[in-house]
Amino acid sequence: MKLKSKRFAATASVAFLALAGAACSKKVASAPPPAPPAAAPATSTPARSQPVATSRPATSTPAPSTPASRYPDAATRARIDQLLARISDAYFDYDKSSLRPDAISTLRADAVELRDIVKQYPDYKMQIEGYCDERGSAEYNLALGDRRAQSAKDYLVDVGIPNAQLSVISYGKERPVCEDHTENCWQKNRRIHIIALAQNR
Repeated sequence: MKLKSKRFAATASVAFLALAGAACSKKVASAPPPAPPAAAPATSTPARSQPVATSRPATSTPAPSTPASRYPDAATRARIDQLLARISDAYFDYDKSSLRPDAISTLRADAVELRDIVKQYPDYKMQIEGYCDERGSAEYNLALGDRRAQSAKDYLVDVGIPNAQLSVISYGKERPVCEDHTENCWQKNRRIHIIALAQNR
């Protein structure tokens, strides 16, 4: 009888422990989960200002410009020819190569406009021809004609016509414009004359 009561007590103890464990597990399972910790307030950091994008103008490579012509076109050459025609022959005294006042006036008449045109065209060349009357030797008159042409060139260079665009040549007593043997005719042959040179191609 005692053995039965011991077994009953043991069985009852086991059953009680099982019930107690189940009750505890239910209580644990039904317990709500702990609330999450409160988030710390975010410290507001000042927004960094974004650099303003400066728009640079698009750099475009300029198209190569057509080089300016170093020789005048037909219309400009025609204007130069008009000016040279108006710069009539400048005359000299007998056996002299210095420019007379009337010769200076002749050269000055259109030299400034001529200068302003030809300076733009370095390849445009002019030649100053020197002449003499029939008196004296051929050699002497060639030298005298050269001095006369050089005097006219010096004046035109002083006006502003580039030295490199002017050349001189002497024909002495050759190529006279008048062949009478008079002072009036000889005066016409003591002169300089300016021509345009053909372009070298």
